[in-house]
Amino acid sequence: MADINPLLPVSSSDGSSNLTGQATCRRPIKVVVSIFFGLLTVGLFAALLIRNNGPVDYVDVHENERGSLASTAFEKAENLKPVSRGPAAGVSEKSNWAFGGDLPDYPWNNSMLSWQRTAFHFQPEKNWMNDPNGPLFYKGWYHFFYQYNPNAPVWGDIVWGHAVSKDLIHWLHLPLAMVADQWYDKNGVWTGSATILHDGKIVMLYTGSTTEGVQVQNLAYPADQNDPLLVHWVKYPRNPVLVPPPGIGPNDFRDPTTAWLTSEGKWRITIGSKINKTGIALVYDTKDFINYEMLDGLLHAVPGTGMWECVDFFPVSETENNGLETSINGHGIKHVVKASLDDDRHDYYAIGTYNDRNGTWIPDRPNIDVGIGLRYDYGIYYAAKTFYDQNKKRRVLWGWIGESDSEAADVKKGWASVQSIPRTILFDKKTGTHLLQWPVEEIDSLRLKSKEFNQVRIQAGSVVPLDIDSATQLDIIAEFKIDSDALDKATGSSDASFDCVTSGGAAERGALGPFGLLVLADERLSEQTPVYFYMTKGSDGNLKTFFCNDQSRSSKASDVDKHIYGSLVPVLRGENLSIRILVDHSIIESFGQGGRTVITSRVYPTKAIHGAAKVFLFNNATELNVTASLKTWQMNSAFIQPYPNL
Repeated sequence: MADINPLLPVSSSDGSSNLTGQATCRRPIKVVVSIFFGLLTVGLFAALLIRNNGPVDYVDVHENERGSLASTAFEKAENLKPVSRGPAAGVSEKSNWAFGGDLPDYPWNNSMLSWQRTAFHFQPEKNWMNDPNGPLFYKGWYHFFYQYNPNAPVWGDIVWGHAVSKDLIHWLHLPLAMVADQWYDKNGVWTGSATILHDGKIVMLYTGSTTEGVQVQNLAYPADQNDPLLVHWVKYPRNPVLVPPPGIGPNDFRDPTTAWLTSEGKWRITIGSKINKTGIALVYDTKDFINYEMLDGLLHAVPGTGMWECVDFFPVSETENNGLETSINGHGIKHVVKASLDDDRHDYYAIGTYNDRNGTWIPDRPNIDVGIGLRYDYGIYYAAKTFYDQNKKRRVLWGWIGESDSEAADVKKGWASVQSIPRTILFDKKTGTHLLQWPVEEIDSLRLKSKEFNQVRIQAGSVVPLDIDSATQLDIIAEFKIDSDALDKATGSSDASFDCVTSGGAAERGALGPFGLLVLADERLSEQTPVYFYMTKGSDGNLKTFFCNDQSRSSKASDVDKHIYGSLVPVLRGENLSIRILVDHSIIESFGQGGRTVITSRVYPTKAIHGAAKVFLFNNATELNVTASLKTWQMNSAFIQPYPNL
């Protein structure tokens, strides 16, 4: 029989479970509200800043005006609006993309749909998946739990899937870890996090949606802590351990973090919420993961950002190139707060200073605070979660990559969503403002045949084909050197106001860009996905560099998203421009400048698939010649199958 008290010593409590909750407050909720209004005043300036990368209209591509990338004009795609899934249940929108409009489904055939399934990204055998949950390393195995619908390739009936790996690349599916079988999680076993205690035991906190649709926090733990596979899980019999506090809506209280130790020896967690339109992170202390004390203040709050989901909080070193265990604090340590914004479904982060005494965090730069500044990823990437990998002393980031085709296509192919390649995450010591994300080193084990292309001169307005045998599973590392004379001669222009998202994409020519690679392109360039840099020079002579991904001509299909993604990327003096691209069928993960800016996209070509997929270098600038050197590897498929005999 599983031990029902596997945790730290339990303080005196009758253990009764009801919706009055188990948390105590140091002061009434009015104190929190007072602090909230104080933060509202302080954050007024931040709330007035312009939010990056909002939804934009599709872009027409015109013939004969676009230099090297001119091709058959695409009909402007009206936007598609699938059935809404998620908000009515109290979580963010889970439909593939909800931009409005009404389009007929594209006539996908089985060859096209089967090609879309990835070869080395994690995904279940079938059906729907979303948020990563409770990742950890335990007794020689990496464990990955995830939001899963075992019944259909659309969101709903959410339980916890579970898989294990020795290397974060090859995975074995295990039986479901937790299902929706109690009153406190009957409407869904939602997102949660794992904590490894002093004695090596594991506890898992997760959000459940009750029979009445109230979001509550629940405790679970392995039935056998000696089982390295952690196959069986037990829910604490007196769940829930936390309910929404006074002043917090029943649908605005979710996604507990991994716990960290305070200087007083207590465990501390934070939970996402909102007050009106201000996103907040509530803070709780506990000694036993059963009884909780809510702190007077908030970890952080940002006006105008809406509901904070999947909050993450972790330390980064200002001096070392390794990850840090979640409880580490002190000299030379910064802390990251990340929130997934329910309103726009993007993951934002900021770097700042944590006060252990009162449980608050302050951003280093308020103008790039959580929700109004930097993002983990400027493409399709959400609900990310990190864990500390004590096996290799690194912090590893997981993120959910949703679909951007039609729901009808997902139903036909029988699956929806994948996870990103796990990424290491470090503080960027050079900029002091960014994090650096990079695919875990284990992905290199899938590299097969390589080819190098050195000092390839790309004239302004030209496209250069690359002789690569197969281009649907690739790892590409490229570096670009710029003609310095052209940079000196370039004059400031209206290009200084350039933005990837609102531009005309890679077909829009400027003096200093765009230039980069075309991936998943057919031979005639009727389908192509450019990953590229675009440089601008202001009237003050200062250069800005943007890192972009253009989906506007990625597919002939009419029922897929064709947005243009990207953002500014810092390029420091003496640095060449660099890109790493992982192509895995319908996923493209792109890392600019060593991972300062990252873009993940889902593309659904109809022609540039199987052996017809090609790679090109391109330079669509008008005044700039570029020299590129790159190395490409064919990528093997990962082994992702059910665990034998389970």
